[in-house]
Amino acid sequence: MGNRADENGTDVEFYRKPLSDTVVADTASGAPEELFDMLDFLGLERKEVRTSGPVYAWYEVPARLDAQEQKHLVSRAIPVLLISGCKVNCTPELFDEAAYQQAVREVRAQPPRLTGRNPPPAAPGWAGPGRRVP
Repeated sequence: MGNRADENGTDVEFYRKPLSDTVVADTASGAPEELFDMLDFLGLERKEVRTSGPVYAWYEVPARLDAQEQKHLVSRAIPVLLISGCKVNCTPELFDEAAYQQAVREVRAQPPRLTGRNPPPAAPGWAGPGRRVP
C-alpha cells in the first residue's frame, strides 16, 4: 500500500484528503520513530490500521481545527521538520506564508541543541500534543 510520501520521495507529505476536510500527513514507509515522535510533538494525530501483516500508520491534523488553524499548524510544522533534515511537501492550499515565516524566525531564535535527544523546537503557541496556548 503506497502513500504520497513514497510516491514523491519525501519524508512527509501534507495534503487535504479528496472530498473531505481531513488534512493528512503521510510519512515515508520505514520512517524512523523519531519522525513519528516529532509529528506527535507538533500536534498531529497518529492514525493506524492494524492488519494480520503490516500496520498502516499516518497522521492527520486534528479535526477540531478550522481551515485556517489547519493551515497554521501545517505551515508552522514545516520549518521544524526541515531543520531536522526532513524532505517535506505541502499542497499550496494548506500553506500560510505568514505562519511559516514566523515559525522560521522562532526556530532560528532557538538555542542550539546539544544532543539529538532533546525535543524539536516548539512551535510558538504550542505547548505540546493536545495543548494549545492562547
